[in-house]
Amino acid sequence: MEATSEPPAQYYEKSEFIETHTGNKVGRKSILCGSQNIRLHGKTVVMPGAMIRGDLGAVNVGKYSVIGRNVVIRPAHKRYQGSVAFFPVTIGDFVHIEEDCIVSATSIGSYVHVGRGAVLGRHSVLKDCCWVEEGSVLAPGTVVPPFTIFGGSPAVQKGQLPECFQEMQKEASLINYNTFLPQPDVVAAPATTIATPATALPAK
Repeated sequence: MEATSEPPAQYYEKSEFIETHTGNKVGRKSILCGSQNIRLHGKTVVMPGAMIRGDLGAVNVGKYSVIGRNVVIRPAHKRYQGSVAFFPVTIGDFVHIEEDCIVSATSIGSYVHVGRGAVLGRHSVLKDCCWVEEGSVLAPGTVVPPFTIFGGSPAVQKGQLPECFQEMQKEASLINYNTFLPQPDVVAAPATTIATPATALPAK
């Protein structure tokens, strides 16, 4: 049996992130509006440039999740009797939202991957263990079932994920967090993003 090599560390400048006592790593250049309404449950990374609109509604993010660069999380709203009501956003554990996504989903389950540049429309719901392809646009109110792959604009189901996807996504998320480290005194240039989890889609 061949020995597997450890994945390389992804270094960042210490000055570019704030690390909380629960292990969250928040980019200093991220924008957290209404921070009193934003809860990160531990060991979650918010990359520089990300914007979380906690001033509009509560945003809860689980453990070992990644909010990529330039992601915008904006709670969905609904007009009612002349006023506007905003809905809380819940994001589960082991979730990776790649850079440049716009998120107005009401709920994102655990073990979910959202590809770069995807748009999650108002009141959309992503169940546990699902995958949204890069550049996809979920129409408002779309529900993505467990173990499905959605893609396109508007996004529709493109395939199924293997039963082992939950464990694969969890392992990839743990590796990404544990290898995302502050830059030592002597090392190459810092990482500019977190690598996509090493989860693989099933062959089509």
